[in-house]
Amino acid sequence: MNVRKILNEYKEGKLSADEAEKQLRLDYIQTIGNHTLFDKNRFNRKGIPEIIFGEGKSPTKTAEIACKAESDLLLISRASLEHYDAVHDKIPEAIYAEEAKMIIIGNFPEPIGLIGIMAAGTSDIQYAEEARLVAAAMGINSLTSYDVGIATFHRFIEPLKDMLDADVDAIIVAAGMEGALASVVSSFSTVPVIGLPTAVGYGFGGEGETALRAMLQSCSLGISVVNIGNGVGAGAFAALISLKCRRPHDEL
Repeated sequence: MNVRKILNEYKEGKLSADEAEKQLRLDYIQTIGNHTLFDKNRFNRKGIPEIIFGEGKSPTKTAEIACKAESDLLLISRASLEHYDAVHDKIPEAIYAEEAKMIIIGNFPEPIGLIGIMAAGTSDIQYAEEARLVAAAMGINSLTSYDVGIATFHRFIEPLKDMLDADVDAIIVAAGMEGALASVVSSFSTVPVIGLPTAVGYGFGGEGETALRAMLQSCSLGISVVNIGNGVGAGAFAALISLKCRRPHDEL
């Protein structure tokens, strides 16, 4: 269901008030088996597609949900190759984005916005790519720069300048260890920064707890933080900022 289409058809006299109301009252929730309630109209309502969390679900159950889901665009996050094989057997057009560990079914919308994404180290790229694909599924392009952590401090400066010169609407910073890159980028940035702490490190706090606490305690204003490894949340948050910036006022 396309809510905007229904409202426009009512405005143009193609639908009566009763017909428009009937269509708008259609059930938003689809029941799949006895295990899943699928939010099939989230994209129309929020601009965020339905995203299935693959981790913890069997490949068979994941494929069942994907096959029965009534959605033009579906993402499956934290998906293994076994998940992909099961889904691909049922839906040959499914694509596996290996770096992000994400399955994509359907086509992304035409991009209308732009964000930046930085990853402190190569071990953080999975989370950065997860964020990038979620943003792309919402119609947002990304400028990316990876392995620019503060172990060699000056590495992030030129990529950040390029992103700001390109007029990005927000910047996601994925970082593990002590998570310092997010605060440093925020201190130089003129746009909102989303800190994405990752479970990269070792010893005490090495599962992302230190990075999360450091980002939450940042002295730099203009930074917000998602939970450890939440690339999906970071991508959606940045994309919503960009959509708000880029869409004409009458479309909001």
